[in-house]
Amino acid sequence: MIQKKVAIRITINGHEKELAIPADTSALELIRDILKLKGTKEGCGIGECGACTIQVDGKAVNSCLMFAAQLDGCSVQTVEGLQTADGLHPMQKAFVEKHAVQCGFCTPGILMSTQALLSENPHPDRDAVQKAVAGNLCRCTGYHHITASIEEAVKCSAGEKE
Repeated sequence: MIQKKVAIRITINGHEKELAIPADTSALELIRDILKLKGTKEGCGIGECGACTIQVDGKAVNSCLMFAAQLDGCSVQTVEGLQTADGLHPMQKAFVEKHAVQCGFCTPGILMSTQALLSENPHPDRDAVQKAVAGNLCRCTGYHHITASIEEAVKCSAGEKE
């Protein structure tokens, strides 16, 4: 059986791509298997764990629940797109410094959910932070270090470093 392909054009991590992909390809498969960006993880495959969270036009979404064709014309950011010219993004640095990274499996999804929050609300309170990462399951940290890392990164961006 010949698989129907669809043409899509996306901007991923600032780079424009034109691709012809099988029509039934998920956004997660596109990112991991076709584009070889392995930071985005597959956990549950049903949108419950948040390991596959990416940003599409600035909004956090579960890539396992989207067809890649839905990304046509969109701007997509994965955890690989957070890196700055100086290395780690300040949020990534805060996760390391505040011990929010344990096994690391959930970390990319949490970082992407957090970045989506901060693009809408650069100075969120604890409730907003907790709500933003509520769809990201972590079995290692108990969320205390994750919340503390996000709050630290927000303080640093505001020039209030401890």
